[in-house]
Formats: sequence, C-alpha cells, structure tokens
Amino acid sequence: MAKGPGLYSDIGKKARDLLYRDYQSHHKFTVSTVSANGLAITPSATKKGESFLADVNAQWKNNNITTDLKLDINSNLCSTITIDELAPGLKTILSFVAPDQRSGKVEVQYFHEHAGISTSIGLAATPLVSFSGVAGSNTVALGTDISFDTASGNFTKYNAALNFSSGDLIASFALNDKFDTLTASYMHTVNPLTNTAVGAELSHCFSSNENTLTIGTQHALDPLTSVKARVNNNGIASALIQHAWRPKSLVTISGEVDTRAIEKSAKVGIALALKP
Repeated sequence: MAKGPGLYSDIGKKARDLLYRDYQSHHKFTVSTVSANGLAITPSATKKGESFLADVNAQWKNNNITTDLKLDINSNLCSTITIDELAPGLKTILSFVAPDQRSGKVEVQYFHEHAGISTSIGLAATPLVSFSGVAGSNTVALGTDISFDTASGNFTKYNAALNFSSGDLIASFALNDKFDTLTASYMHTVNPLTNTAVGAELSHCFSSNENTLTIGTQHALDPLTSVKARVNNNGIASALIQHAWRPKSLVTISGEVDTRAIEKSAKVGIALALKP
C-alpha cells in the first residue's frame, strides 16, 4: 500500500497515543488463542466500578480478506469485513451491528503517495454520509473530516487539521466539534533507542472559553518495560508501567491522583493481555 500522509485520524495520533493510550482506571483481562487455520479467538472482561463488561472477538484472515466478529454481553454482534488491495492503495470495509438494522456501513479507503481518502455511507434509506481526506506529504499534510445526515439535511460533523512532521518532531493543529474546539499538539522523540519522548496537547473551547493543557512523557526502562506519566492543568496526574514478559503479552498497571484533593483515593487500573 502506498506510503503518504495517511488518513485524517492519523493527524496528531502519535501525540494522543503518548498522552492517553493505555491509561485506565478499571480492571481488564484479555486472552487470545490462534488455531492452526488462522482463526483467532479473543475473549475479554472489564470491571468498571460496579459494572462488568465482557465480549468475545473472532478474527479470520484469508488472503486479502479479514473477517472480524465481536459479541458483547448485551448480545450485540458486530461484524466487520475488510478487503485489502482490490486495487493498488484501495481498502474496502463493510460493517454492521445486529440487531440494529440501521448500523450497516460501507467504507472505502484510498492511500496515495500524496493523499489519503476515506468515504463511507450508511446502508439505510436516509444514510449518514462521511468523507475525510488528507493531502500533502510525510512532512506537511492538510485534512478535513465531514459527516452529513441525509435524514435531517444537516452536517453532523466538520473538522479540519494541519500536520507537520520533521525528523523527531511532530506537531498538529485541529479545529474540531464543528470548529468549536481548537487543539494544538506536539510530540518530540528525545532518544529513539530508549523510546524516550515528550508531548503536550492544548485545547481551547470557543463556546465555553475553557482551556485544557496536558503534558506527558514516556521512556523504556529496558526492551520489555516502559513507563509513562502525564499531568493536566486541572491537577490530575497519572502514571503507568507496562511490562511484556513474552512477545505481545503485556501487563499494565496505571494510577491516577487528583493533586488538588490529595485526600481522595487514587484510581488504580490493571490490564492483562495474553497473546500467543
């Protein structure tokens, strides 16, 4: 598949992953098994406070076709069929959730050296139509993300973003929430050998005139163990440590504390993922 600026969702993704990925305040357990014919079964269970969630995911790959089935505790069945390379740079995704008859959707993604395009349409009489596109290069890219509800005749989403990437520094600017929120983010890789990086995200909401600033860092203690930490302007500080005792099998322990109300109990989350 052609390399290029990627999709709209890729803009600012590395900074978001540094600041938010793997942080959690709940307990989650996931185990995966793979059969001889390539069928992967992954049950997972999550405890959030007094709530308990569980689901089972099955994935099967056959040449360029990947089929995913996910059944949750509420008996909702989510099905996704992905077809890669029907034509050079083209990917087609068909998804639906049973028993929701309006959930069906077809998405087509196209990757080019200087563009990344994704368009989707709901499989309903009055569907939701979405389009996102990014144009540029690996250095500078400009993108937009739009959704139109044919039932109401209104735009439900319109966003725009700009991304800069130069060596070990990535910066992005985005207007989201129908241009009501301006978000600027950056990530700087300090030492690639130890995966040491720092990042920050500043968001301003025009309607409420509120600002949110989050800064964070990550570092690999050794090839199997990494740590991350972050803090925001509301005084919420978080940290996590992640260890892989075997390839793809991870245990993650994260904690969160309100530094402005230190008397409150800290939130602790544990995630255990077992993969073959």
